[in-house]
Amino acid sequence: MPPFITADDRFFVAGHRGMAGSAICRALQRAGYGDSSQGGVLLTATRAELDLEDGPAVQRWFTERQPTVVVLAAAKVGGIHANNTYPADFLLDNLKIQTNVIETAWRSGVRRLLFLGSSCIYPKFAEQPIREEALLTGALEPTNEWYAIAKITGIKLCQALRLQHGFDAISLMPTNLYGPGDNYHPSNSHVLPALIRRFHEATEANAPSVTCWGTGTPLREFLHVDDLGEACVFALEQWLPGAEELQFLNVGTGVDLTIRELAEEVADATGYRGETCWDTSKPDGTPKKQLDVSRLAALGWRARIPLSEGLRSTVVQFRDSLRQELVRF
Repeated sequence: MPPFITADDRFFVAGHRGMAGSAICRALQRAGYGDSSQGGVLLTATRAELDLEDGPAVQRWFTERQPTVVVLAAAKVGGIHANNTYPADFLLDNLKIQTNVIETAWRSGVRRLLFLGSSCIYPKFAEQPIREEALLTGALEPTNEWYAIAKITGIKLCQALRLQHGFDAISLMPTNLYGPGDNYHPSNSHVLPALIRRFHEATEANAPSVTCWGTGTPLREFLHVDDLGEACVFALEQWLPGAEELQFLNVGTGVDLTIRELAEEVADATGYRGETCWDTSKPDGTPKKQLDVSRLAALGWRARIPLSEGLRSTVVQFRDSLRQELVRF
């Protein structure tokens, strides 16, 4: 079987400045892809250089740059608060980005495309751990359904283009991500970076207590973003689904923990020694979300970075970024 990607391919990582996109760029480079000395190219574009919501601009960019392999990691993302506040933005912006990039890649003759979905595509009460077959078998979690619907549409567009036109489009569904490049905004971030910021600030202020949202009982799974980058390279290199197979695979650790346990891990990683309180008036979200990663494991890939190790390095990187901001200003 010939290799699905080669050192002389022209790789375009859409969303290279984001947490996932930057990790994928690092993983590609570690694997020797995009090396100009080998004839390869790693293409990227900032929002100022290419607005992925502008269809004609995307078409012109593909014509000029001629990528042969595309990884679509660009998306409008945010936590529960952001999804509840901006539902139209999350649906419209993501649909535009996905449609423009995927359709243009197909029409431009791109050999292979990888689309990144999200574990929020699955029903709120899907049987745990969640297998890929659970897609579209039940109602979504209301707090992020707009983002989820957009991601489901992207998966199905890839599948439809493969079925009708033979376009080599595959998808990966990562669980909750963390690591370098995360969003630590006080109100628009996901649970883990929000906890890191909250406990860091409490440590710096020597605060007697930290208040977290919800009951602390929901179960979540967390994957270091550098593990995701490695999984993307692995899938690009080695996975070609058959005509009758699912066109997407779950990516995760296969291990979950409660949000209360996560808060304890973050407190330990940040050195916080005060009390942790829980505001039960705030929403919990999905009660449990753990991915079944057996299909990807059967192909030969597993996550390598333990949560405790990943948290410690992430806290160090977060604090380094804060110090760099202070130096700049």
